Amino acid sequence: MLADDLLTELRDINLSYLLFAQRLLHADPELARFRLKLDEEMASLIASLNSRQIHELASTNQLLFRFNVEDSEALKQLVDNPRNQGLGSLHTSLLLSGVGTKKNDD
Repeated sequence: MLADDLLTELRDINLSYLLFAQRLLHADPELARFRLKLDEEMASLIASLNSRQIHELASTNQLLFRFNVEDSEALKQLVDNPRNQGLGSLHTSLLLSGVGTKKNDD
């Protein structure tokens, strides 16, 4: 039963992500592309998915999105910030703003 529970949770995560991404893309496409690290074509495709397509995608047995922080040092900086004096969320936003962008991946 554990495997079934995990697959159900995975489906729920995928569905939540797709619905959130679609809602954000409809509300503010530029902000959504920045926050979700999507190119224009992928953003347009996700925004245009209908309910059936979203549920089919969500039901795959693979996670549809990836963790934004791929470097363990960057993650350590986010969680072990000794300078956190009320500026933690700002520091986190600044560090994550460049993660996964084409400019930084070159």
